[in-house]
Amino acid sequence: MPAEAPVLFSDLTPEPEAPRPLTPEQADKLPHIHRLLLKHYGKPPERELWDPLTQLIYSLLSSRTKTPTSHQVMRDLERRFQAGPGHWEPVRDATVTEIEHAISIVTFPEQKAPHLKATLQGITARYGSLTLDFLARYKTGKIRDWLEQFPGVGPNTSAAVVNFSTLRRQALCIDAHHLRVAQRLCIVPRADAVTTERRLMRLVPETWDAAMLDEHHSLIKLHAQTLCTFSNPQCENCPLLKLCPTGQRNLAELRLTTIPLL
Repeated sequence: MPAEAPVLFSDLTPEPEAPRPLTPEQADKLPHIHRLLLKHYGKPPERELWDPLTQLIYSLLSSRTKTPTSHQVMRDLERRFQAGPGHWEPVRDATVTEIEHAISIVTFPEQKAPHLKATLQGITARYGSLTLDFLARYKTGKIRDWLEQFPGVGPNTSAAVVNFSTLRRQALCIDAHHLRVAQRLCIVPRADAVTTERRLMRLVPETWDAAMLDEHHSLIKLHAQTLCTFSNPQCENCPLLKLCPTGQRNLAELRLTTIPLL
């Protein structure tokens, strides 16, 4: 039988203090960015929602890995171990070497293979079976705290599980792409992903549900991969240029370097 809720979760996390009200400018910051990106890129394709365990496996393996490769490795796992949504036990029971071989196309498979096996074993040990469907009964913060006890599961992964899966909770997945764009736009003070998510969530309109947060993240990620790249960002073509101190500074410096000498 599944463990009782008090065994799975503790109530040690204090409730956060109520934030100060936003100014009208702050309240429209994320919606304004969203509107500009939506106009430039169009509406992202709707996400196929997976069960939370499948999403967790994908998110563990997809870190620092291109999306097509991440989807391919999920297919490889299913084929290699005759596993899949609702039936991931064969992956849990495989050796680390077997898992590493099956996920060899992702980045850092030697780290991700033991993390994946240990996480699947840990879920089984704590709940009694290999599923995360029971998490739907709990508050989002408790779900994320519980997930983050497992190897390789950080705030970015827990946010992906609660927001992208059938749990469909409010969270922002602050991956390297989202963090880079937020920092360049100076939306919030520069900080790590955990602090950045907390600060950005304060700016999220009350009308934005989980699907809207997912769409916002998808647009930010697409922008980061298309124009706001890690190196050689195309600031001159950026739909957010008027809002971006970094882009304006980059173009000003570029103009200075191209002024002909008299």
